[in-house]
Amino acid sequence: MIQLIKSPSRIKAAGNKEKIIEEFFGRVNTNSQEISIARMKSSQGWEEPGQCPEFDEYTVVLKGSLQVHTKLEMYLVTEGQAILVKAGEWVKYSTPFAGGAEYMAMCLPAFSPETVHRDEF
Repeated sequence: MIQLIKSPSRIKAAGNKEKIIEEFFGRVNTNSQEISIARMKSSQGWEEPGQCPEFDEYTVVLKGSLQVHTKLEMYLVTEGQAILVKAGEWVKYSTPFAGGAEYMAMCLPAFSPETVHRDEF
């Protein structure tokens, strides 16, 4: 069955500054538990708590740069690049650079506050 998404749902983000999350598919906008797909817009200086999610997260940077910390490495993901963080890996996302970032995130299964397992912030 075809499903047209006329508009995303805005979701409150975790972190030290405001970040815009627009969920197209997921638990909020389409009641989907299989996958979530959202566009993110974060400003310079935004960071969220570290997390150890129960889902795989595929991220594609559309504009700017996204900094991704793991327990072993730090990755700089720039416009046109993508990164995959597998379920069970500790990760922390931030946008410390001028202009922040705009990116798409896809989670399998869908993102859930109960399965993200965020660190205290």
